[in-house]
Amino acid sequence: MKEQLLNIKENALKEINKYEKMDEIEKLRVKYLGKKGEITNILKGMGKLSAEERPVIGKVANEVRGEIEKAISDKKEEIKIIEKNEKLKAEVLDVTMPGKKIKIGKKHPITQMMDEVKYIFTGMGFKVAEGPEIETVFNNFDALNAPKNHPSRDMSDTFYIDENLLLRTQTSPVQIRTMKSAKPPIKIIAPGRCFRFDEPDATHSPMFHQIEGLVVDKNVTMAELKGTLDAFVKQLFGENTKTKFRPHNFPFTEPSAEVDVTCFKCKGKGCSVCKGEGWIEILGAGMVHPNVLKNCGIDPEEYSGFAFGMGVDRIAMLKYEIDDIRLLFENDMRFLNQF
Repeated sequence: MKEQLLNIKENALKEINKYEKMDEIEKLRVKYLGKKGEITNILKGMGKLSAEERPVIGKVANEVRGEIEKAISDKKEEIKIIEKNEKLKAEVLDVTMPGKKIKIGKKHPITQMMDEVKYIFTGMGFKVAEGPEIETVFNNFDALNAPKNHPSRDMSDTFYIDENLLLRTQTSPVQIRTMKSAKPPIKIIAPGRCFRFDEPDATHSPMFHQIEGLVVDKNVTMAELKGTLDAFVKQLFGENTKTKFRPHNFPFTEPSAEVDVTCFKCKGKGCSVCKGEGWIEILGAGMVHPNVLKNCGIDPEEYSGFAFGMGVDRIAMLKYEIDDIRLLFENDMRFLNQF
């Protein structure tokens, strides 16, 4: 039995050195060391041995098993290293090959314009305020002193969700929310999307972008409004840009004005951009109506303020000479890559 065990060890070691694949070594392990392997089969005859022979044969069997197990383990590690090296050779990268070109996106022209306007006003000490796009009728109309029969309140002009909720038609409700939640002094701009019931064409879109501004404090005057907007247009369109205020009527400001600037292309001489007039209308403004202050819990006898609002899409179209607002929303990369 001892000779049989030694022969098994010799044959096993020869076969282990002979094979170079993991599955072949695993088969050898089962062949020699498995439950039905050769060593197990021989040890089944231990019961026929005398009491003196059993420990001797048992010792030899353990030594043979240990040597075969070690040889198999060493061989498996050797094969793993070989397979790893072969895999590394197969996966070698050619660092001289050109890499894939990564396309870097650009900011949308509306976002560019929005960021530029915000940068100018925050540099003047304004804070950016935001509000929901779904608004209450009170915040969008009533608190802003808009009468019940105002044309903007008609269903043909505004997207109503129900009788109390709508898609905001302007960012003015952000001003209302700010005045109701904060005490003066207030100095904010309110950028965001707005919605009106317009048929899409070259100059109209049912969705557009606004930036409105609000200042409320003691002794705020029209002179401060004109000075603020004059400084703004000079930074946006150039130092030589002039402003012109024309009387207008807005329910939430009194007095009210529309603000024109000298054409930044022809410098006021007249061209196709300004339609030969030398001036371009860019925003509406005025002193906050006392009723609006009252609706927000602010005493108009103690505080006054001014407000202004501009269409970001319109300013972007003027500055970048875009002739159709629909181009801003069509996601055509041939158009957008120009900016």
